[in-house]
Amino acid sequence: MVNGGVEPRTVVSTKLVISGRYRSSESSQSLAGSFENVVQVIEQATGKTVEFQSASDYASVIEGQRAGQIDIVSYGPFSYVIAKDSDVDLEAVVAPVNAEDESPSYTALAYVKQGSDISSLEDAKGKKVCFVEAASTSGYLFPSEGLMEAGLNPETDIEPVMAGGHDASLLALESGQCEIAFAHDAMLPTLERTGQIQEGALEPVWESAGITEDPIALNLSTLDPEDVDAITTAMRERANKEAMVEDGICDSVDDCILPEETEWGYVSVADSDYDSIREVCEATAADACRSVG
Repeated sequence: MVNGGVEPRTVVSTKLVISGRYRSSESSQSLAGSFENVVQVIEQATGKTVEFQSASDYASVIEGQRAGQIDIVSYGPFSYVIAKDSDVDLEAVVAPVNAEDESPSYTALAYVKQGSDISSLEDAKGKKVCFVEAASTSGYLFPSEGLMEAGLNPETDIEPVMAGGHDASLLALESGQCEIAFAHDAMLPTLERTGQIQEGALEPVWESAGITEDPIALNLSTLDPEDVDAITTAMRERANKEAMVEDGICDSVDDCILPEETEWGYVSVADSDYDSIREVCEATAADACRSVG
């Protein structure tokens, strides 16, 4: 049992379960460490122990919530919609931002190797194209819409490769396993900063419209209403670096770690903020959308 990087406790009444596969190449241990401060916010708000678990993919997380085994999840936007619209009783409450006055939004990007003769998605026909996984918002769903807008069928006009992660998608492109790769807009800077990809080796040829950031969603079928209210309020008001310092969770803003290198904290979102996902599902009729109402 991983409990936010601290010693396991004997009573577990709330579980915070995060998929370890989305966006980055973090290990389960480093992922747990990045959520340690969020776990403490929830523990302070509820007076209950939070058990952090990582998961191998979104499908297992969705089924875990459906089975009543998971109370709180940090979803990708598409996976949240799949879960919500397949009758898992969820409520999206917050999403991460890098500044207090910032909108919780990001984009999907298509990359090619520097010097490639591919300059747009129209050039993808007949090419090997790396996606992340079928339940990835920026690594599959929005890219599929982009390909369709370019006049291509994402299943028959290209050779799709499911890389399994945003980092894996770009690394596969860099190593020549595909000719175009899709990923979250924060992934390439991370890989360049860590030296896994040389700066300038890859370049973008397409960018999607804005996508509402990854929601943290509460399982209304397992959480008491009092805990729902307490967690919602705490995540919206205290899950930011300044508040965490005030509450004694972090020693300083500079040393306060949040998931996916979030620079400020979390802001309020609602289910309607993810309607654009539903619209893209309707437009693409992607196989992964079939569980969406």
